[in-house]
Amino acid sequence: MIGIVDAFSPSYAQARRKFLEGAAAAGLPIESHAHPLKGRDGEDLAMDVVRDGPADAKKLLIVSSACHGVEGYCGTGVQVFALHDQEWRDKARAAGVATLYIHALNPYGFSHVRRFTHENVDLNRNFQDFSKPLPANEAYREVQPLLLPEQWPPGPEDLAAVQQYIDTKGEAAWQAAISRGQHEFPQGLFFGGTEPTWSNRTLRQVLRQHGASASQIAWIDLHTGLGPNGHGERIYAGKDDAASVARARAWWDGGGATPVTSIYDGSSTSAFLTGLMWNAIYDECPHAESTGIAMEYGTVPVLDVMNAIRAEQWLNLHPDAPAEQAKQIKAQMMEAFYTDTDAWKGQIVSQARQSMFQAVDGLSR
Repeated sequence: MIGIVDAFSPSYAQARRKFLEGAAAAGLPIESHAHPLKGRDGEDLAMDVVRDGPADAKKLLIVSSACHGVEGYCGTGVQVFALHDQEWRDKARAAGVATLYIHALNPYGFSHVRRFTHENVDLNRNFQDFSKPLPANEAYREVQPLLLPEQWPPGPEDLAAVQQYIDTKGEAAWQAAISRGQHEFPQGLFFGGTEPTWSNRTLRQVLRQHGASASQIAWIDLHTGLGPNGHGERIYAGKDDAASVARARAWWDGGGATPVTSIYDGSSTSAFLTGLMWNAIYDECPHAESTGIAMEYGTVPVLDVMNAIRAEQWLNLHPDAPAEQAKQIKAQMMEAFYTDTDAWKGQIVSQARQSMFQAVDGLSR
């Protein structure tokens, strides 16, 4: 067994090592998909995949981390703890459920303390049909001139214009305009890309391979940055289908204490988004019934999160920024997506563990 706090790590390299060591200690095979670039400290990067359970299992639970890079500091803690959690492993195996841990969907962003991939793409906006016209985000087009001013911190004119937008249209409208996803500004925020990213292509390969025998698939994707600090919102992750939403709510509602929210009915802290990652499950595993949630853990207020993303993107566009300023911006980014306290880590693991047990019960019905 491993202590909850010990399951978390202060760097990608250490997080990856703990994940691989946990898999090895459990006697599980490791499959590593090497990333083409190196990490912040020159370390190798990879999307690492570990399967706990038979290859021909009909019921599969996917637990994935670091879709949004820096959010992997949270997600890895959950995965490492689970690999050492014998009660959890026994529960899944007894129910005939294989668990697939996908560590670091976006290892580059994880290592470099970025939300976006090395292509500057938000992975969770990149799952589009690129043979068709891409969705336009006119609201983002309107706010784009305000988001990344030439100087950072922004000057008084930019601050006033942003505040006027929020005062006029509301904080939720500001969040939605920025975060929905856009395909027009490659150096902007929440860019969905114009072709599948490395992470997109690699994940699809993993899903095809490991989902081939499954008739039922549950997916818990671990995220941070929205909602009250430490609270894990269960956001329905799937197509806008009433039966699928109802199934997710039957599995994960927790008796009403932790309701499953949805971007489709406006109940989620997340805005309505496009190009979402879980669209891939329908493409790569069309034979399986899929049920998923994003576990979204709160950190700091949403405006602080948005400002941290803006600052980090500004830094990405200004690599010659003073070292002290760069250090401060990266620290701000970490604070926006990872609360480095024992209490927060305890909340993360306990809520994720509950959702995993619930997923096994749901798959067993």
